[in-house]
Amino acid sequence: MKKKVLSVLLSTAMIASVLAGCGGGTEAPAADGGSTEAPAADSGSAQTEAPAADSASSGEVEEITWMFWDDLNATEDLISIGYRDTVERFNKDYEGKYHVNVVTTNLEEYYPKLNALVAAGETPDCFIVSPGPNLDVYVDPGVAADLTDYIKADGWIDTFNGGEGAFSQQTYDGKIYAVPLNIAAACVFYNTEMFEAAGITTMPTDWQGLLDACEKLQGAGYTPLTISAGTAWCLSMLAGYLCDSEGVDLAAIDSGSASWLDPKVVSATNKLVEISKYFQPTAAGDTNDVATANFYNEEAAMLIQGSWAIAQINGANPDFENKCGVFAFPGTDGRVIAKSDSLAMSANTAHPDAVIAFMKYFTDDTAQKYTAEIGGKIPVTTVEYDASKAPAQLAYVMDVFGNAKSTFGFYNESMATTEAGAFFDDTMVSIYLGTPVEDGLASLEDFYKNNVWNK
Repeated sequence: MKKKVLSVLLSTAMIASVLAGCGGGTEAPAADGGSTEAPAADSGSAQTEAPAADSASSGEVEEITWMFWDDLNATEDLISIGYRDTVERFNKDYEGKYHVNVVTTNLEEYYPKLNALVAAGETPDCFIVSPGPNLDVYVDPGVAADLTDYIKADGWIDTFNGGEGAFSQQTYDGKIYAVPLNIAAACVFYNTEMFEAAGITTMPTDWQGLLDACEKLQGAGYTPLTISAGTAWCLSMLAGYLCDSEGVDLAAIDSGSASWLDPKVVSATNKLVEISKYFQPTAAGDTNDVATANFYNEEAAMLIQGSWAIAQINGANPDFENKCGVFAFPGTDGRVIAKSDSLAMSANTAHPDAVIAFMKYFTDDTAQKYTAEIGGKIPVTTVEYDASKAPAQLAYVMDVFGNAKSTFGFYNESMATTEAGAFFDDTMVSIYLGTPVEDGLASLEDFYKNNVWNK
């Protein structure tokens, strides 16, 4: 089993939580009425049929908490607005029986605040997570509940694309610990008008082609790329693509049979430095939101980001949709970074039935149609949606995803430990800021020697 500092801390917290006997003591006001009205719930969607209010035999409303990484009342992100609508729909349908209170923060602060609640014995009843190898930071110490029996009951699992296969990134030792809500792929978004003005008629398919496009854009007076180094995972996502395209074997590095000083890693990191001359001048301090805004405000020609950004782009600047193209990150031999938002349940919640009912609202036809038709993400269920209503970018992403030979996860989420992923993020930022490549990778090698390979 992987050794994780955070897992140890959370294990200690679980003991406190068990003694406290509560599943989530942090209260926050429920999300209030949103400006976007969700369509009425599908009457034929069995998994979201709510009982009448007077069916609560005890007469007491079961209060649960859900923690999310965006402010549902202030957001312009269309996916977040859809989540707000789902909360409101659930609270209305289950009035008198269940009620969800939303604890919100921003993406950069989400995991530190979630982990602080866990350590205090106040784990939210339901919380959003990024699936993948490091979801086990909540699985190993028993923070996240085993959802297998719930998901396989009443035919819920059959509504997902691929059935049980839809839960591959949420499964550990044969048990399912989270419910996927959507699928997103990391791509290159580009301004079609800027590309045309710069004389770029075909999309880059290899590294040199991407550099050539950057050079033409810069020559035409445009900032070629906007990216966030202030939000480290954004820069490290690019580094992950470059490492994968160079053939770096991350599993071999994690096991200790390969080195961070391998020539393939050095080459990939040098490419990161090479392309950084085309970043916006403020990249070092820009957050993910600012870097994305640079793109949809037409201050830069390209944005390397996941298709989750479609909802943010179109929500903030709807008029930009018709000039926003998408192409696969070049030189990866058909491999695409893919992930999904997912929901986990506290193993100590006192209201598991309420949490499961809440989770099902995110995967019913109403929510999944919204995911595609408004949010621009790939739905996880077999729901039929009107492609003509969906954002134009979704069709491009579906094409990229459909032509992918395989997918892989974020590099920082795929490493031996959560701490190793964070150190990788920081190392890439440090190298971007001027640390020599060999020195930066040597520090990463030393970290692995002291914290991964010898543990």
